[in-house]
Amino acid sequence: MTTALPRVAVIGLGAMGARLARNLRAGGYPVVVANRSPEPVRRLAAAGATAAASPADAAARADVVLVTVTDDDASETVWLDPRTGVLAGAPRGVLAIDAGTLSPGWVRKLAATATGAGLRFLEAPMIGSRPQVEARALVHLAGGPPEVLVDARGVLEESAARIQHVGDYGAAATLKLIVNAALATQVAVMAELLGVASRAGLDPAEAVRVLTDLPVTSPAAARAIGVMTAGDFTPNFPVRLAAKDLRYLTALADELADRTPMTRTALACYERADATGHADDDLTAVAATYR
Repeated sequence: MTTALPRVAVIGLGAMGARLARNLRAGGYPVVVANRSPEPVRRLAAAGATAAASPADAAARADVVLVTVTDDDASETVWLDPRTGVLAGAPRGVLAIDAGTLSPGWVRKLAATATGAGLRFLEAPMIGSRPQVEARALVHLAGGPPEVLVDARGVLEESAARIQHVGDYGAAATLKLIVNAALATQVAVMAELLGVASRAGLDPAEAVRVLTDLPVTSPAAARAIGVMTAGDFTPNFPVRLAAKDLRYLTALADELADRTPMTRTALACYERADATGHADDDLTAVAATYR
């Protein structure tokens, strides 16, 4: 006797959310979708998902709610709007997962509100971008009760190669910001150094060959070097989101009375790229500010 898969509401159908929903559909899960703009809902409905009018409507029809939006403000609206938010429609006992990159303080507040309303809540931010979700090779960092993660694993594993429980609510958000800052600072440094190489008259191809063949260059930095040299800034992780994550991390550091001079310098680089028309380009477009 087989057990039916749970119905999953996927809310927030941007670059990542839409792909999560497609992976769940391909895995046989019944999927309900909701999004602020209608076009992604229409596309997924044409692929077999059920369209919902709002996050509340989607949550009311689901056993599992999976939310992926870009920042704290969007998350608050999706979860807590008194008319259309998830908590306005979700029955008690629903498994509720937030997979966005959010600030730790907001995650803890959201977790307290959701669990107080009777939901089983898990934070599960994603490490990876479009290529990883399409290859089902994401890493999810999980924060919350281990028993809730046990119930969430099946849904998360439709898009992830690994799920790592890292602690209580807020722990996963903190570690995800650290991961993104580690990436963003490397990319900003490589953009600066490639600018120096160019102005010094070095052959770009030779500079790239040497840099990418050295152990001091991480795989992520090596990829960034190739992309920046080619000037193809097709977005995987946009500049505006890199800047947002660095702002969240520096704000957390302020709360902890920590100094983060390198992260703040990288943030200024991405804010400059944002202000010069590259907000929706890949974070490697920070290189354009050095030309």
